[in-house]
Amino acid sequence: MTGRLAAVRDRIAAACRDAGRDPSEVALLAVTKTVPATDVAALLDLGLGAFAENRAQEAAAKVGAVHELRPDAAPDWFFVGGLQRNKVRTVLPWVTRIDSVDSPRLARAIDKEVAKARDAGERSGPLPVLVQYSVDGDPDRGGVAPADLAALTDLVGALPGLELAGLMAVAPLGWEAGAAFEQVAEAARRTRERHPGATVLSAGMSGDLESAIGHGSTVVRVGTALVGDRRIASE
Repeated sequence: MTGRLAAVRDRIAAACRDAGRDPSEVALLAVTKTVPATDVAALLDLGLGAFAENRAQEAAAKVGAVHELRPDAAPDWFFVGGLQRNKVRTVLPWVTRIDSVDSPRLARAIDKEVAKARDAGERSGPLPVLVQYSVDGDPDRGGVAPADLAALTDLVGALPGLELAGLMAVAPLGWEAGAAFEQVAEAARRTRERHPGATVLSAGMSGDLESAIGHGSTVVRVGTALVGDRRIASE
């Protein structure tokens, strides 16, 4: 595990050098879906503090288990998968940011649950979210289509329970990474013009993080390169 993490950090640093960027500008988000809590705790011990999950029920149990294993740690937890509206209440108690808002209905559902949590004294302030952008507009892969991006970011920016932090995107299957992330970068630029505070761009995964960093990504979501086939073993 130590070797994998070092290799990923070296890749990020090299990509930043090639792009003329400071490595501190790019955060590493460990994708830990299906990874047991014991291995998340081991990653915490190695200095990682940001973890991404994509299944609401699995994540809720894992967050609790990790807390029991490392009660003094305070990791950030991000939700990166398709989120059903009826599952929003399940993720609110533990989530730091929801990175996969891709429709007005989901945005309004999150806003509604945040308001309920605020009224109950369970949270204060808005919840940061990313709008998931779809390069090719394929509805089966999630994400808002290019033509609808501005309307959705405007809605999220106007909802009192949400804070528009930026965009999240995935390079579509079959696309050359550079071509995909060039479009993502342009979408992020347009979004920042409308919403100057939306500075986060979560793009790039194990196989294409270099290209994403070269196109301005500020967060790379790495699973396979860190945890292999989802069964982490100490190295």
